[in-house]
Amino acid sequence: MNKRVVVGLSGGVDSSVTALLLKQQGYDVIGLFMKNWEDDDNSEYCSSRQDLLDAVSIADTIDIPIEAVNFAKEYKDRVFSSFLSEYQAGRTPNPDILCNAEIKFKAFLDHAMRLGADCIATGHYAQVREVNGLFQLFKATDSSKDQSYFLHRLDQAQLSKAMFPLGKLLKSEVRTIAEQHGLCNFAKKDSTGICFIGERPFREFLSGYLPTQPGEMRTPEGKLVGRHIGLSFYTLGQRQGLGIGGDKDSSGQPWFVAAKEMANNRLIVVQGHDHPALLSTHLDALNSHWISGAAPLLNHTYAAKTRYRQNDAPCQIKQLTGNECSISFDQPQWAVTPGQSVVLYDGEICLGGAIIEQGQG
Repeated sequence: MNKRVVVGLSGGVDSSVTALLLKQQGYDVIGLFMKNWEDDDNSEYCSSRQDLLDAVSIADTIDIPIEAVNFAKEYKDRVFSSFLSEYQAGRTPNPDILCNAEIKFKAFLDHAMRLGADCIATGHYAQVREVNGLFQLFKATDSSKDQSYFLHRLDQAQLSKAMFPLGKLLKSEVRTIAEQHGLCNFAKKDSTGICFIGERPFREFLSGYLPTQPGEMRTPEGKLVGRHIGLSFYTLGQRQGLGIGGDKDSSGQPWFVAAKEMANNRLIVVQGHDHPALLSTHLDALNSHWISGAAPLLNHTYAAKTRYRQNDAPCQIKQLTGNECSISFDQPQWAVTPGQSVVLYDGEICLGGAIIEQGQG
């Protein structure tokens, strides 16, 4: 019997080509459409209904069965509740990372196993390889689309069941394959941002769940320059929407969020992209996770990203205590943000990462 692979079919071109390629390779492919959000199904910003229609159309074109499954409760309990509590604490979380670990490679994986799957597959741009019995996560060939950053919290059991057929392809090649095989979504725009927020203004969405708590906006020297609506609604490095003299003063230098003083509800802002308050030469991080199960070496030079789409930055781990670590960088890093993930690489191999607690100059 052919190996059965359950594909997370989202309605987008990446997952569609994933299913197509696996079908062509002779796998027994089943499509699974995951509904992870239903708070505002009727909103202009919610695209899940159209996405389901697209997924069903693709399954029909490829000639594979498709099932729709609702993980909205699991998503709210495991991802969204954490998302809100982190913002309330003044941090900036990355829910896509938690979604991969808790929903796509846990709830979805469990459901797929109940369907008799040998593996699951998604349209992520990444690669997984087994080397001497150890599963390793590699960057994608298309560096501009590489999504290993979002997958760094997967473990050996999850990676052993995961397939990423797009890992060696360029995005342009994926769209060409889709068009050549008559897939209706070959030119469909990629989804951007956090799935449950869609294209709507972020502050507008968050204000529906978290209360505003206005306070002072000051410079590091203590000069009062404005008022903020609540620390939860800002993130380090933010430039737009500060409302300070058109975001510039007579010097012509834009303002940026540099820090949050939670104790006195104060937002610290500075002028200039390269202000020292925005630069960190090292960081402390918590809740570390290493894909191999073993921590990286101390004082060895690795590369790290402190945010998605950032260039790899040479670094060394200076301290490892339990699930905490301290990392130093060869060059100062810009707007290192508590709540975001620092992800480490050894060449093309993603080693894992941790949640940033604080950056330091």
